Amino acid sequence: MTTLADILRGIERGVFPAPDLSLTVVPAPSPREACVAAFTGHIVVAADVDPAWVAARVPPGDLSAPTNPPFLSALEERTGRRVNAIDAMLLAPALTDPDERSEATAGLIELADHVHPRVERALRYRNDVRVYVDPYGGLVLTGRGLADRLECALEVPEGSRGVGHGRRLARAARALIPPDAHIWAQVTPGNAASFRAFLAAGYQPVGSEALLVDH
Repeated sequence: MTTLADILRGIERGVFPAPDLSLTVVPAPSPREACVAAFTGHIVVAADVDPAWVAARVPPGDLSAPTNPPFLSALEERTGRRVNAIDAMLLAPALTDPDERSEATAGLIELADHVHPRVERALRYRNDVRVYVDPYGGLVLTGRGLADRLECALEVPEGSRGVGHGRRLARAARALIPPDAHIWAQVTPGNAASFRAFLAAGYQPVGSEALLVDH
């Protein structure tokens, strides 16, 4: 596996980096971002840096150092980027049954107008963004993000929270992609409500990531 895209496509097929307590350095996936991704027993630094530079800052076998502030700060300075967030990576396959797909997307309307703070944020980090609204004012977005993976994001209006709309929108995202695809979600671990919604919609945690983006 020589690129982050290779690694992520492998994970979609159920093939993870070897849990051998090692660290892999691969190129930045695009000019838009760099990333430190943590998996079980394996770290991937996807940035345009010399592996020797990384090795000098990470003690052998130390899987916590690459996601801690000292290393991430040094990587920010080295790449001229900033850490956007440290998120859990969640993954789910597309819904394939036609009836399930129809039920999951019932009531959704695709928006052509992308003037919304959540949408504007998505457009900074993703390509091919599509936006759908539900009857309660909730939003579900899909697009191509890190290493060209399919990603989703949700927004549930404050007055509609706590009654399952987030779970429903997360499930809808699985029906808004091709039946042979997978969809990724990035969730801050402290956002317990969002985490629960994605888990209930069939997503599984596969790792964590520190995304580095332009200032």
